[in-house]
Amino acid sequence: MASPGATGRRTSGRRGHGRGTSSAGRPAAEEGTAPAGSSVQQREDPDADPVAVARAIALRQLTMAPRSRAELAQKMASRGVAPDVAEQVLDRLAEVGLVDDEAYAGMLVRSRQETRGLARRALQHELRRKGVDDDVARGALADVTDEDERAAAEDLVARRLRATRGLDRQVRERRLAGVLARKGYPAGVAYAVVRAALEDETGAP
Repeated sequence: MASPGATGRRTSGRRGHGRGTSSAGRPAAEEGTAPAGSSVQQREDPDADPVAVARAIALRQLTMAPRSRAELAQKMASRGVAPDVAEQVLDRLAEVGLVDDEAYAGMLVRSRQETRGLARRALQHELRRKGVDDDVARGALADVTDEDERAAAEDLVARRLRATRGLDRQVRERRLAGVLARKGYPAGVAYAVVRAALEDETGAP
């Protein structure tokens, strides 16, 4: 016959499993995953209006920085918002002017060219990465002239020229042209700008 102490220990063990605890001591129900497609807010409040949840996500993103329609849609999808709900919210935000890919593309082109000196090819890649429609992107890039692009390239080279002094001329050309190539400038434009800058610096070809 088992001793009272042994019985008590076995009973205690059965009670522990009866509560459905995990190996980490947490209730098993807490370890389950939420159904696929549910948002964070909906998991916290199952009665939350899906449209209100989607709108809150979009507005929060827009308060942090300008966003394209595709970026907002992607964020809402990652939070479990249904595609039809996201479309409804984005259409409404577009109606009131809070989502406007044409304005967004124009702003991005101006900003990236002024702050980073990107050429049109790099700007087009950036717009595509942000999910901006190609036709909209072309419209924004049409405002960038050849003169604008050349001026931006010259400014980039002028800022980097001093750091290459003391190096062989051909090395300087390659390095400076490489800087422009990474910004999206064609090789012909890059080398023309670099050689002109080096000639102006030395006063001789």
